[in-house]
Amino acid sequence: MFKLVQITGLAVVMAASGIAMTAPAKAQDIELQIGRDGVRPVIRDRDMDRRGPPRDRGCSEREARAAARASGLRDPEIVRVTPRRVVVEGFTRRGQDTITFANVRGCPEI
Repeated sequence: MFKLVQITGLAVVMAASGIAMTAPAKAQDIELQIGRDGVRPVIRDRDMDRRGPPRDRGCSEREARAAARASGLRDPEIVRVTPRRVVVEGFTRRGQDTITFANVRGCPEI
């Protein structure tokens, strides 16, 4: 009886190891590309495919306030933010004034 349990246990272990060894390796994501340059491997970054290309940062509210202060506005306040521009209101020596900045890196004044 003990011999039968040993043989059955050995058969189960061999079957389980056979199944585990035939599983595909997920880390080997290599593509071969054939072209004018010959055959070359293409290794893709899987994280970049999910996230998409890196997004260019626009003019943040903090940068717009700093640029408005540098232009002479006191107590700058963000009024409107659109995909193309950032509108900032504040006070100058003459009274209330508005400055518009482009919503791109560096906050250039429009």
